[in-house]
Amino acid sequence: MKTSQTISKSFLGFLGASFLIWVLITFSKEYKTVIEYEVNFINIPQKNILLETTPQKIASYVSGSGFRLFWSQLFDQKIKLDVSKFAKTSQNKTYVLPKNQLSNIQEQLMSGVEIENILKDTLYVKMGFLHTKKVPLKPNLNINFQVGYNLLGDVKVTPDSVLISGDENQLKSIQFLDLESLKLTNVKGNFSNKVAILKPSQSKSIKLTASKALISAKVDKFTEGSLQVPFKITNVPTDIKITTLSETVLVTFVVALSQFSRVSEASFIIECDYEMSTKNELGYLIPKIVLKPDFVDNIKIIPTKIDFLIQK
Repeated sequence: MKTSQTISKSFLGFLGASFLIWVLITFSKEYKTVIEYEVNFINIPQKNILLETTPQKIASYVSGSGFRLFWSQLFDQKIKLDVSKFAKTSQNKTYVLPKNQLSNIQEQLMSGVEIENILKDTLYVKMGFLHTKKVPLKPNLNINFQVGYNLLGDVKVTPDSVLISGDENQLKSIQFLDLESLKLTNVKGNFSNKVAILKPSQSKSIKLTASKALISAKVDKFTEGSLQVPFKITNVPTDIKITTLSETVLVTFVVALSQFSRVSEASFIIECDYEMSTKNELGYLIPKIVLKPDFVDNIKIIPTKIDFLIQK
């Protein structure tokens, strides 16, 4: 039994060694094959932009040892080509004859890999003239506040706009850029968050002067207040006198707690237009807010109709 196991291990060892020797011999031999190299265009003139985003490849007939060719394909090497040296054609196209770049391409290949021939005669690159345009940024907010809290003022986006550069036809359709969605829950304090500026899906090649924007806002606790505010009757003929049961109305409002002390009856001006009531054949006056603080919301006047008597 032990003899059988020993033979089995020896056989496997011999088989492994034989395979290793075969690999070394086989991969040490010289081979010729076709390898496709992806092209990376460099030195694009500042006034131009590359319109085609699909990678281009150069198929080359190369020679080298099995090891060199294997590693060359494994690492998916890219070839850099200088666009500024390309020849120009009509319709915003430039071209290069890869065979004329043979020495340049050879220098970029792995040592031991030799180019025998380049199979693609001409490589075309479509270029466009670079245009610039300023567009606003549009926030995408999903904010849930803790009960009693809300925004104190507007949400601020910094920067509020960016310069975009690209082909003129692409820029025409872009009126704004969306920001990455910002979701906040149970908010009860000021916030400041950086989000990504999103490129339009159909215009990935455009360039931006910024990649992120800062979204910030002040948050405060809000409370409801009420005040008795006197009202004024306007457009009353000089030969009559208007009498009302009360000279004030109740004004209710919502205000940030930090701003509550700034609100007084002098903060509001309430007027009733007598001429408007008579023209519409109304038997009452309608109080309206003429002046109010910018920092109060949800203003209501009680009552909404005021009865009056005319004395001549």
